[in-house]
Amino acid sequence: MWEFLQDLNFWDWLALGTVLLILEVFGAGGYLLWVGLAALIVGGLTFLAPELPWTLQLPLFGVLAILTAVFWWRRQRGTGESGDQPNLNRRGHELIGRTFIVQQAIVEGRGKIKVGDSVWMAVGPDAPVGTSVRVTEQNGAVLSVEIVP
Repeated sequence: MWEFLQDLNFWDWLALGTVLLILEVFGAGGYLLWVGLAALIVGGLTFLAPELPWTLQLPLFGVLAILTAVFWWRRQRGTGESGDQPNLNRRGHELIGRTFIVQQAIVEGRGKIKVGDSVWMAVGPDAPVGTSVRVTEQNGAVLSVEIVP
């Protein structure tokens, strides 16, 4: 084992990186991608500096694996709702704050409002047909409304 470690060269790192990337293709969910990339980087550095001892190659591999994973994690985390369409794939959220007309009278707290070419269930204060209401929140397919003064 010690002989293998002392004779690590760039081919060993490239082979490890390739195997990890191939395993990633089979569905590791992104975990092996960054470790494989770190192995490829160490392989490239070992090619450029063949005298790099294994006692530096292994810690370098560990640090690079952590750095690449943290970099990607931060980048993914930063792409939350700061985009130009924060309500994409959140049906109904774009309706909050907008005003609509009661389609079916809200009686005992339940009725329907007309939203574009569709009708949504609404809960809120009793209101006759034709009343303007504002959407205050959305819970599944039901919109909470308040009467517009």
